[in-house]
Amino acid sequence: MEELNKLAEQGVGMVNIHYGVEVPKGASGDAFLNWIGGYFEAWWSVNPHWTADYKNLPAHPISKGVAPFAINDEWYYHMRFQPEMKNVQPILTAIPPKETLSRPDGAHSGNPDVRKTVGQPQHMAWAYERPNGGRGFGFTGGHYHWNWGHNDFRKLVLNAIAWSAKIDVPSQGVASKPVTIQQLEANQDYPKSNKYNPARIKALLAEWNQ
Repeated sequence: MEELNKLAEQGVGMVNIHYGVEVPKGASGDAFLNWIGGYFEAWWSVNPHWTADYKNLPAHPISKGVAPFAINDEWYYHMRFQPEMKNVQPILTAIPPKETLSRPDGAHSGNPDVRKTVGQPQHMAWAYERPNGGRGFGFTGGHYHWNWGHNDFRKLVLNAIAWSAKIDVPSQGVASKPVTIQQLEANQDYPKSNKYNPARIKALLAEWNQ
């Protein structure tokens, strides 16, 4: 935390993805609020798997060239943000279905506060500008590795990395070549599961990027 805070004070950008947005409440949570504007707080935030439909994207460099999309992921939501969302710009916003809170209350599964928000929009990605000019980005998706094969999903995060580093995002977003199933299968840490179905993933890539 001390080393990261030194970098933040120097204006270094920070991008936190999926489990990288979860830290304990207290000193580390407060640090994340200062660095990237929000974080996953246990017994406040939740981590269900669901299909988020991002129908509208804000006018922001991070959304350049990104078309609205819907995709299934472990989208965390009900994040802990800066009070009154000060300097926080939501990037991905959707309404989670009631079924995302079907689990009993638990540190990651549900709590009385989040249950009061059923039917309300939630933010799954956001940009933050620190008072000193530094930038941060939080992205709660990224559980399913093959989702990086979705061109708009991937472009949004590439744009966010560039924006957080204060690089001008091109008018059509940061370009990258389409990701193949062979690339997604490369450099894995574990043997393929018997449940892995490459034909299904190949079909998803074709459907997403047609």
